[in-house]
Amino acid sequence: MAERIVRIGGASGAWGDSPRGIGQLLGTQVDYLMMDYLAEVTMSLLARARMKDPEAGFPPDFVDYLKPHLKALAERKVKVVSNAGGVNPAACKRALEAACAEQGLSLKVAVVTGDDLLPQIDALREEGVREWVSGEPLPKRMLTANAYLGALPIAAALAKGADIVITGRCADSALGLGILMHEFGWQPGDYDRLAAGSLVGHVLECGPQATGGVFTDWERVPDWHDIGYPIAECKADGSFWLTKPPGTGGLVDTACVAEQVLYEIGDPRAYMLPDVVADFSRVRLTQESSERVLVQGAIGRAPTAQYKVSATYQDGYRSVAMAVIIGADAVRKSERSAQALVDRAQAMFKQRGIAPFKRVHMEMLGAESAYLADAKTRATREVVMRLVVEHDDAKALGLFAREIGSAGLSFAQGTASLIGGRPKPTPVVRLFTFFVDKARLNPLMVQVAGEPAFAVEVPATGGYEAPAAEPVQGKAADRASVEVPLIQLAHSRSGDKGNSSNIAIFARKPEYRDHIAAWLTPERVAAHFAGSVSGAVTVFDAPGLHAINFLLEDALGGGGMASMRIDPQGKAYGQRLLEIMLPVPAEWA
Repeated sequence: MAERIVRIGGASGAWGDSPRGIGQLLGTQVDYLMMDYLAEVTMSLLARARMKDPEAGFPPDFVDYLKPHLKALAERKVKVVSNAGGVNPAACKRALEAACAEQGLSLKVAVVTGDDLLPQIDALREEGVREWVSGEPLPKRMLTANAYLGALPIAAALAKGADIVITGRCADSALGLGILMHEFGWQPGDYDRLAAGSLVGHVLECGPQATGGVFTDWERVPDWHDIGYPIAECKADGSFWLTKPPGTGGLVDTACVAEQVLYEIGDPRAYMLPDVVADFSRVRLTQESSERVLVQGAIGRAPTAQYKVSATYQDGYRSVAMAVIIGADAVRKSERSAQALVDRAQAMFKQRGIAPFKRVHMEMLGAESAYLADAKTRATREVVMRLVVEHDDAKALGLFAREIGSAGLSFAQGTASLIGGRPKPTPVVRLFTFFVDKARLNPLMVQVAGEPAFAVEVPATGGYEAPAAEPVQGKAADRASVEVPLIQLAHSRSGDKGNSSNIAIFARKPEYRDHIAAWLTPERVAAHFAGSVSGAVTVFDAPGLHAINFLLEDALGGGGMASMRIDPQGKAYGQRLLEIMLPVPAEWA
């Protein structure tokens, strides 16, 4: 008898991803579509939408993109699991059910609720909840507060016959794990399998990032316009093959998959998820064919007794003014123009008894502003002045915006155009992360179609024990006499968690790994990012992938929507680190 395989297609990597993945995956053999829509910054946007309309609060793209494919889903019996419920999962369910009814379809839509902690926020404040990193108390008014739920309620919904499962905030990887717990009967204590299923979800959660998207060696990736969305062909033991629809663009390669395995992870031995603490440090990748990679080797430990909670709050307003400045000394002219706009606004504020700006940030795009202290190019003749200002009073920013046009009359010759015209004030949203006991949210509720909701109890006791510290072992190669950029020896992927960034470095050849680990120390990485990173730099080992993973704290100027930088999520940090020069033996060069 042939071994049973469950095929999951990663049809969406984020709110804003293309709808083309759905039709592409339905054109091949899949059993499920997994669709990820939420990020830390997304929840606050959805919360503001719900404040204006009680039936909003979920990404409308989810329903709009599925509509043309509902009949195909029903005929092919392909199920969908998504966190597209945002901050209003019930409304998302109603909208999708209305779309099904319009087409005369009777797909069973299920909803998982229980992640919203906003109704408990006053009690949590009285209990003295503190922010995970800063230790600050809860702000007076929160926009959102949502716990990262796990996979059990998703599995329960599928067991009740759901065709489409909608959740609010949950761990992205739980979307894939919930499917596999249902299909293979995995139990809450099957930690190695839960870690493996979480790896399936983690690799799929960013859509085509696993099949060549944002890959270091981008020139190797064919046909970006038709990039193939990933498919995980999963076995009951937790191992899986990563592939994509035949005839599509993109690249299925161990290097691409490796970059996604460590994406947005700190310690690869202790990736803390609601259902399991996963160890991806010894994951092994095998290229079995040009479009097929075998993934195996995840290990699991008991989870903690707490949920991570991602909360957001508003901290004033922001305006971003941008102008194109051309000609000799363009950088110096743009810097002086930005400062003149700030000085003019501050003088107006003083005359009117208005407080000064809370924060000011200037960047000259085209002059390597993203590199901060490491910028080397200033002799450019064309820049975009980017001036970011924040204030508690939106009206004060209105006064500032009114003066932007004067830059073309009062300041530098060569000020050619304003980008976007007068900037409008937008809320500054900051992240507040804390933890709550799982028992506090038990039971979670699941409703399938029009049936009564039922309760799902989640194990609320934690048995997690942190792994013993393992220093990264490396040995420098002999005769290292020639300097080359790191990109010749390695590829990378970087991402964010709040105000921290991770940079995973993967040796191109196994023999390079020890030399890289010996030479690329946390001290050298910190020096390379001087001016960008204010916190500690820690390195972790991932020997299965011939990789090391750096965690850079206080690295993103607040991170996400709170950051004033042009790279608020550290997406380019991996590229920047690959520029560092290191000595190697002449034959390697």
